[in-house]
Amino acid sequence: MLNDGEKGAVLQRDRETYGIAPHLPCGLVTPEILRKIADVAERYRVPVLKITSAARIAMLGIREEDIDAIWDELGIKPGSVVGICVRSIKVCPGTTYCKRGQADSLGVGRVLDERYHGLELPGKMKIGVSGCPNQCGETSFKDIGLVGTPKGWRVYVGGNGGTNPRLGDILAQRIDTEQALALVDKILDYYRTHARPRERIGRMIERLGLDHMEDALGLGAEK
Repeated sequence: MLNDGEKGAVLQRDRETYGIAPHLPCGLVTPEILRKIADVAERYRVPVLKITSAARIAMLGIREEDIDAIWDELGIKPGSVVGICVRSIKVCPGTTYCKRGQADSLGVGRVLDERYHGLELPGKMKIGVSGCPNQCGETSFKDIGLVGTPKGWRVYVGGNGGTNPRLGDILAQRIDTEQALALVDKILDYYRTHARPRERIGRMIERLGLDHMEDALGLGAEK
């Protein structure tokens, strides 16, 4: 029996089969990828394909002996579905396609995915990017969230779902893309330095105070 996360697989409720989720950066797929997933699912008789909240396609009910062959045929990296790391970068279409978009959420999301997906941290982390304040990606409930506005990015920090949901705090507003990406780097460095093992960033903020983070990042006077 595999441990959760080993070979990119998670043991299912029946305690016999596994689920995997190929990494689809920012939820973007091509017809070729969709055909490949469908063909592999049919070939190995995968009983369920499920669109996840992280905009992945989970393949569920896989036999342990088929996992290696399925990954080989897919030729896609596993999504980080478990572990204390950056699990996912969830984005909306933004100005690339949406008529209400006010910022390039897809472009920024791709950069964040390339930099941070799977990055090991003190606790698990989810990042969201929305191209306008409608927040179709539920961005303010992410550990780090970027929201596009007509005057620049608004950056949230410390949001999460779960049994004790938390709405993110606004850390910065009206900053450009370069500044927003640099701020994400600083947030992660601060988190690595101050978080306890397996502590989500929102719980760390509650323990230390948002003012502590703002002062450490040099944001107190700018907010």
